Amino acid sequence: MELTRHQLREIAFQVNFSILYSEGVEVDQVIENVLDLYEEQTCEEIPQYIKVVVGGVKEHQLELDQHIEKHLKRWTVNRIAKTDLTILRLALFEMFYVSDIPYKVSLNEALELAKTFSDDESRRFINGVLSSVMKELDSNN
Repeated sequence: MELTRHQLREIAFQVNFSILYSEGVEVDQVIENVLDLYEEQTCEEIPQYIKVVVGGVKEHQLELDQHIEKHLKRWTVNRIAKTDLTILRLALFEMFYVSDIPYKVSLNEALELAKTFSDDESRRFINGVLSSVMKELDSNN
């Protein structure tokens, strides 16, 4: 059985979150560990979407954090809960670098991740930040 895009996002979130606390561990090993949680549904190879998103979030983390910071009110990136920061980075990476995913889909999927891995207050916070980013992106296009 092939993983859905939503499941792939959940895996990408879990990998990116785990990397925050897995200093010195190879990214591929973290991916394999998370994929093991989905053992009955995974294939032999690491799905391309996960490679792209995990690698991209890591490579562009500073830039993504600058975009987040720009849309915060009375907050700094350092104050954001790690789960929320990971969700924001994932969604922003999709918005800026994955052209086949509409901004609205990235936002909605981020809110679904927040429902699963965070709380209602965080979901509203994530919605506010990403909605602000979307407005900026829409006005630039």
